[in-house]
Order: sequence, then C-alpha cells, then structure tokens
Amino acid sequence: MTFLWARFAPGHQKEQQTPTMSFLRPKNTAPGAAPAPFRGDDTVTNGMRIAGAWGWRILVVAACLALVGWLISTLSEIVVPFLIALLISALLKPAVTALIRHRWPRWLAIVVTLLAAIVVVGGLVLLVVEQIRSGLPTLEKESTTRFDQIKSLLAGPPFNLTTSDYNGYLSSITKAVQDSSKSILSGALSIGTTAGHLLTASLLVFFATIFMLIDGENVWKWVTRLFPRRAREAVDGAGQAGWHTLTTFVRVQIFVAAVNGVGIALIAFFLGLPLSIPIGVIVFLASFIPVVGAIVSGAFAVIIALVFVGPLQAVIMLGGVLGVHLLEAHVLQPLVMGNAVRVHPLAVVFAVAGGSFVAGVPGALFAVPTVAVLNVMITYVGQGKWRGRNDRAAAEETAEQVVPETD
Repeated sequence: MTFLWARFAPGHQKEQQTPTMSFLRPKNTAPGAAPAPFRGDDTVTNGMRIAGAWGWRILVVAACLALVGWLISTLSEIVVPFLIALLISALLKPAVTALIRHRWPRWLAIVVTLLAAIVVVGGLVLLVVEQIRSGLPTLEKESTTRFDQIKSLLAGPPFNLTTSDYNGYLSSITKAVQDSSKSILSGALSIGTTAGHLLTASLLVFFATIFMLIDGENVWKWVTRLFPRRAREAVDGAGQAGWHTLTTFVRVQIFVAAVNGVGIALIAFFLGLPLSIPIGVIVFLASFIPVVGAIVSGAFAVIIALVFVGPLQAVIMLGGVLGVHLLEAHVLQPLVMGNAVRVHPLAVVFAVAGGSFVAGVPGALFAVPTVAVLNVMITYVGQGKWRGRNDRAAAEETAEQVVPETD
C-alpha cells in the first residue's frame, strides 16, 4: 500500500506530467527556478546559423551582380564604347606620360599620341584594302581552279557525285537563300541604323578617350569621394592596382597579338598563300579574344592553305600555327606578362565562355581584362595594406576637427 500510495500520490502524478522532450528545455535552469520561455532559435545549431548568415549575404551579392549585369546589358550602347575608350586610354597613357616627362605640354602630348595611333590604324587598314584589291583576280582564279579540282575529286570514288547531284545541291542552296530572303532584306534595311549606331559609338569612344587622357586622375578622385572616408584609401589603392594591371594587360596583349599576326603572316607568305597580310591582320585582331580567337584564326589560315595551295601546305601551316601559339603560351606570356597579370587558364576559359554567353563578342573581348582587374583589386583589399594609411587619415581628420586653426 505504501508503494502504491507513493506511486499514485497527487504530487507524484504532477511531477510525472512534465514534458518528456528534455532536449527542448534550457539546460542551465537553476533548481527550483521557473523554466525560461521556449524559443525556436534554441533548436538551431551553430552550423545552421553560419550557413544561414552566409546564405543571405550570398543572395544579396548575387542580386546586386544581376542588377549590374542587367544595367550593363540595357545600356550596352554606352557601356561598350566606354570600355573600349578605357582600353585605348590604358594603351596610350604611358606614351602621354613619357612625353609629359620630357617637358611636352599635356595637350600637345595627347594630340601627338592620338594622331600617331590614328595613322598606324589607318595605314594598316589601307594596306589590307590594297592587298585585297590587288590580289582579288589571283584569288578568283585560284578559287575557280581549286573548285574544279574538288569537283573532280568528289566525282571519283568513294563519293561518285554526278552532275545531277551538283545541280540538286545547288537547287537546295538556292531555295534556302530564297526562304531566308526576308531575313536578308531586313538585315539590309537595318544597315542605316547600324551605321548610325557605329558612328555614335565611334564618337563616344573618341571623346571619352580624350577626356580620360586629359583629366582621368581628377575623374578618379571624384569617384573615390563617393565612398565613405574610411573606405577611400582602400578604393583608391585598389583602383590604382587595377589600372596598373589593365595597362600591363593591354600592352602585353598587343605585343602578343602582333607576334601571332606577323608570325602566321610570314608562314603564309613563304608558303605562297594569297592575301598573307590580311591573314596576319585577322590573326592579330582575333588574338584579343583568348583561346577562342587563336583557334578560329588558326583554322581560317589552315583552310586558306588547303583550298588555295594544297594539303601539304595546309599541314605545314597547321604546324606553324601550333608553333606560334605554343611560343606565345610558354615563352611570351610568362616572360612578358610575369606576375603583373596572372589569371589561371581555367578562369580564362570560363571567363570567355561566360562573357560570350552574356554579351556575345564584346563580352568575350572584355571578359579576361575584367577578371584580371577584379582579381588584383580584391587581392589588394584583402591584404589590408591600406589600413594603416586609413587610420592615419582618420586621425588627421579628427585632429583637424578638434584642434582649431590659429592665425
């Protein structure tokens, strides 16, 4: 009876009615004290808290990047000329600075540098046009001869194509062109609009380049003043590092592209290919798009050699293209560029792919310099070398506010 009374006593039953989920109760409750109110946050582990904190910050950064990308795509007709002007300014700025260092007036140094750049580009364009004009009859003759040879080759085994087969293929091509005549007509009608946009973009590039060369430093100082005072040293230092990286990148890319263009043009000349100078110019321009440009321009040179000279010369051209690009990748890039602009090849591939997917050819053109500049700027901010200068600037500002000026 004593046992039953002790088991079913009212006080004992009340004690047994307490919750059994002890892991939800606070662990540090003092004996006899009222339990703390239950909160849902008490059940969240530290790992989940850290993951949540990182998660919402990543979402905010991704949203900001998406907004910036949308603004850039919407204002591409303004952003692309500005970026082109930025690259041109990075290329011409060292020459302007060198002339100013030799006691040239700033305006004269800028005018001479711009005129020299225009003369070089214009002369290159005129040379290419003259080469195409003078080599067009030979090109037409070689094309006809090579087409007849290919036609004879396809007429034999294992292809055994007849004249009716050729006529059928030509009819299919003609029908496809007629079906797409509306698209061709609309493209022809949009030439005027495209020419107008091209003229506007060219003027924007020209004037933006002039003002960057004239007053680029003051423009950058104005940009840094938009940030809080404690962040200005970091922003200014990161911007200076990014600008140095951009100037180095542009000069190295032009040098490497020139080596590629001249090397492949010389190989084409010694192999007897027509239009060797235009081939070199195409290779030079395509070299500004990493990875993809080298593949496309090299394939173009090999196809020209195969069609207009022969299979043996095409194989030699392929070997020459591979040799030039191996020289670029393993000698020129590490020797000339060094540690100033170091971007992993995998990052280059993904940057070019992502840039071309988002913005087409302009995206592929600006992807690698953007990644290189951002890499240097983020590294500079992460190293924290600007913190001492920032503290001194804040101390000087505080001293100026506390200590009044005396006459």
